[in-house]
Amino acid sequence: MTRIVIPAEPPRTGWDIHCHTVFSDGTQTPDDLVAEASRIGLEGVGISDHDTTAGWSDAQTASRKYGLPLLRGTEITADDEGVSVHMLAFQYDPRSRHICELFETTRASRLQRVKRMVELLSQDYPITWQSVLEQVREGDRTTVGRPHIADALVAAGVYETRSDAFADVVSTRSKYYIPTPSPSTHEVVRAVGEAGGVTVIAHPGDPSRNARLLSDEQIIRLIGDGLDGLEVWHRGNPPQQRARLLDIARRYDLLVTGGSDWHGKGKPNVLGECLTDAATVAEIVRRGAIPLWR
Repeated sequence: MTRIVIPAEPPRTGWDIHCHTVFSDGTQTPDDLVAEASRIGLEGVGISDHDTTAGWSDAQTASRKYGLPLLRGTEITADDEGVSVHMLAFQYDPRSRHICELFETTRASRLQRVKRMVELLSQDYPITWQSVLEQVREGDRTTVGRPHIADALVAAGVYETRSDAFADVVSTRSKYYIPTPSPSTHEVVRAVGEAGGVTVIAHPGDPSRNARLLSDEQIIRLIGDGLDGLEVWHRGNPPQQRARLLDIARRYDLLVTGGSDWHGKGKPNVLGECLTDAATVAEIVRRGAIPLWR
């Protein structure tokens, strides 16, 4: 196995491999993503919409158009003993039966969950299921979630921005919130591994997402299942958590990645604000089942 070199500081150049488009809860197209990544001088970019590969084809076309290499991935929502965990899966075979079934089940569960949240919210706010669907850019190919509820509330004049809605009635602390029915983290690691992919836990030290974070022991158990890495360089991970995650990565020879978690205009996160170095991207590609798209 290749020994991973783990820097103590976030890279200043490289790739942004955690980005969302209109195929989940982003506001921009894959073409917009790749064009902006090229404009700001990134070495490459990764698409990682929630629980879908629907945007890969458009991203590949844009990659060729702008001459910027593309890492193909997905952010998968999972659960680990009551902790909601987002897992980035890269360079896997999208035809894998286990992956396809997992996405189909999760997307159906997400849809029912969002519909129920809208039913609850509609009792107190001027929002309907139709007004939420009006925020969906790619129809059935879009993974519908809370951001689309937030956008519907903005369109109705309840909030000024999506972030304002997420700070209030769309937050995980709201009485209207319903958790996303999700597969276990261990099933996700196994499914991605079966598909020849690379799994990285997204923003595992972000206290704004969970009252309880993944413990060292939970992460170590996932390493035993085949977990490849940790997203350390992310705005949600405070310094003490970055230090903890780097220590785990060094002890267990994990990949350390960074990403902006860009959603276009849907979040304040700026494309390229956190990066993954080129050597780590090369190792992800080496381990993956599909080649880097150029």
